[in-house]
Amino acid sequence: MAKFKVKKGDTVKVLAGESKGSTGRIVRVIPKMNRVVVEGVNMIKKHQKPSAASPQGGIVEMEAPIHISNVALVDPSTNEPTRVGRKFDDNGNVVRYAKKSGEVLS
Repeated sequence: MAKFKVKKGDTVKVLAGESKGSTGRIVRVIPKMNRVVVEGVNMIKKHQKPSAASPQGGIVEMEAPIHISNVALVDPSTNEPTRVGRKFDDNGNVVRYAKKSGEVLS
């Protein structure tokens, strides 16, 4: 399975598609499909049948997954989209860093 450059909780900017230019936090990563779900981005309307959880049913708005290649991590220091690299820190642990600014990401 591939190792992704972004993970749950990261702030990303959408680079392509209908939601191009919008930013949001990653809510979920779907590794098998190479997709991510971004909060408030790529909204779709889903027709919900009445159930125990939602007895009323109706039309529900929800986020649809976006391909991982269409999002870029937002650099925390410059608020610009950046590529992500990996390097070893002083303790020998692998850390992610923003390639534009060189800042280590959490």
